[in-house]
Amino acid sequence: MEYVETALDGIERALPWVPSWVVSLALFVIAVLLARWLHNLAFRIVTRAVGGMDLFWRSLVSRAEGPTRLAAMIVGMWIAAGVAPLTWTETGIVQQFLLVCFIALVAWLAQTALHIWVTVYLRRFKLDAEDNLLARKHVTQTRILRRVASVIIFTVGLSAVLMSFEQVRQYGVSLLASAGAAGIVVGLALQPVLKNLLAGIQLAVTQPIRIDDALLVEGEWGNVEEITSTYVVVRLWDWRRLILPLSYFIEQPFQNWTREGSALIGTVMIYLDYSVPVGVLRAKVEEIANASPLWDRRVVNVQVTDFRENVMEVRILVSASNAGRAFDIRCEVREKLIAFLQEAYPAALPRVRTEFSAPVGQGQHPEFAAVVPS
Repeated sequence: MEYVETALDGIERALPWVPSWVVSLALFVIAVLLARWLHNLAFRIVTRAVGGMDLFWRSLVSRAEGPTRLAAMIVGMWIAAGVAPLTWTETGIVQQFLLVCFIALVAWLAQTALHIWVTVYLRRFKLDAEDNLLARKHVTQTRILRRVASVIIFTVGLSAVLMSFEQVRQYGVSLLASAGAAGIVVGLALQPVLKNLLAGIQLAVTQPIRIDDALLVEGEWGNVEEITSTYVVVRLWDWRRLILPLSYFIEQPFQNWTREGSALIGTVMIYLDYSVPVGVLRAKVEEIANASPLWDRRVVNVQVTDFRENVMEVRILVSASNAGRAFDIRCEVREKLIAFLQEAYPAALPRVRTEFSAPVGQGQHPEFAAVVPS
């Protein structure tokens, strides 16, 4: 550093007509070019060093090329600002700007490392698998915690930027430590956001819902499509989207059809005349289930669950590997069972008959005295 200052003094004495800002600009350009050259050299060495490591380190080095190059340039410009012929005020402004840029780069690198780790970690899980319970568990937990970590990185970075300015340092400390009058005001103003943020952490730990879970919520059936840091998107059966805050799933009751597994038992209720032989009906349902690719070969059952005045209540149970297939196989059983009953036992379907008559001799022909609609 002393050698550089001595060289600058010599340049100023040899070229007194050169403005100081030109010398400073030249120093900054030289510092940037030298920093880029040193970064390229170091990046090649590091790339070769991590060539035999796992995917995370190779991806991290590859994605960090841009941020580390800027970091090297900032360090070079910081050194140049210390030896350039600038006033104390100008040097302070330049160094303050470079410090803010460096803090932003550190936050950028942290976000990049977090993104790469999440991507590499989730490569082991496939949501489109037949039994995706484990995948949904890890994907949900990882995505929620990633968003929470992103908020923390942003908050810490913003606090560090504020604390680098003497005039607003107390606000940075209040934001980081959640203390002081400013922190209380901000906390009260952001109470819904903080509430959902804490609810997101609780959802990630307890996991009452996961990505692709089948839910019955607010009287609507659908699958969890996305879980953000503040709300949950539920894709309904008719492709509508139901948006709910994270705190809803902590405070309100709802049905999760895939909490412990994706397999479900579908129910079909049918009301028939007492003349229908239950054994034949049971055999037909088993035949329909065996012929259907939607059945998971686990549960198929036919039971008479109640007697009514004119009909008997028959409950049919059939299982499937997930909620979508369970709905489809229920519809298939209904359609094929009705077709079978219409063909084999048409009189067994429930009917309502009404008989009425009018006295003969009041303008009505005797052959129309009784009408029995059905």
